[in-house]
Amino acid sequence: MSFSAVDHGMMARALQLAEHGLWTTSPNPRVGCVLVRDGQIVGEGWHKQAGGPHAEVNALRAAGPLARGATAYVTLEPCSHHGRTPPCAEALIAAGVSRVVAAMTDPNPLVSGQGLALLEAAGIVTASGLLENEAHELNIGFISRMTRGRPWLRLKTAASLDGKTALNNGVSQWITGPDARRDGQRWRARACAILTGIGTVRDDDPQLNVRDVETPRQPLRVVVDSKLETPLGARILQGGPVLIVGALENSEKMEMLRSTGAEVLIFPNAAGKVELKDLLEELGRRGINEVHAEAGFKLNGSLLREGLVDELLLYLAPCLIGHAASGLFNLPELTSLDGKRLLQIRDLRQVGEDIRLIARFR
Repeated sequence: MSFSAVDHGMMARALQLAEHGLWTTSPNPRVGCVLVRDGQIVGEGWHKQAGGPHAEVNALRAAGPLARGATAYVTLEPCSHHGRTPPCAEALIAAGVSRVVAAMTDPNPLVSGQGLALLEAAGIVTASGLLENEAHELNIGFISRMTRGRPWLRLKTAASLDGKTALNNGVSQWITGPDARRDGQRWRARACAILTGIGTVRDDDPQLNVRDVETPRQPLRVVVDSKLETPLGARILQGGPVLIVGALENSEKMEMLRSTGAEVLIFPNAAGKVELKDLLEELGRRGINEVHAEAGFKLNGSLLREGLVDELLLYLAPCLIGHAASGLFNLPELTSLDGKRLLQIRDLRQVGEDIRLIARFR
């Protein structure tokens, strides 16, 4: 189906609106809606938070009676089921819109084409696929959870130009500059959970919360800690929800950690380590769409070896540290370059004095 320049412009505006919910809609998707009648925008809206009105309803309220006969541009297929709120497809029908253009169909099995079918059955002209790639990127975590049962995992790391992330004595603060660190805060803010390992907790004692960015929520902090060795005075146990994931049952340690307010789960694998795939599936069941991993050499390597990393967020600082230091990933030695893992660079830009690279596996 072909779309006009006006269609493209209005859907681009709807995507801009959806981005207003970048940090707030979880576990729901980020959605924007624009209502256009006689070439003029008569209503706009976006989904602000789970349990609140959806984008279409907010746009319809803004338009009032001018919604009748209008075209609705929405970044995700209108829902057709009763959740915390009534179906948006029914609201569009009741308002008398004449055409609905969706950027993409909803991967949620409760919708998955049924919203558009409901609109068509009511005599409303529908179309989908306009700026679909952009809409997909905006909700990449929600789509991952709906189609794979686990969140989208973005692995963030910072290194020198020779690929070192810390000294052998554990010192890593700071390799990158303040602009890169502030940029990293924005990526934390859009995630539903921040994942790290016990090594990082011991060496850096991080808070791993969102700072420098105004956000109404703090992501869940998740610590992979096979032996439940997280110190009770660790800063990560303060100021927000924390999940400690171990591999060995130890009722005394579990109770002590729970006394700090942390939740403790045990997901062992055959090697006595945390079964990371099971952990991500559990996060998916909890409605976690995006996981932002900030860990060390060992956990980074484990996530990569098990095929759980979807995207790399890498900051490179204009400095050299030398061979005797920690590298980026604990990966097995190759005897042939045929075993190298190929990446596609999705974005490359300068942030302050550092370089930010975003890449995905081919």
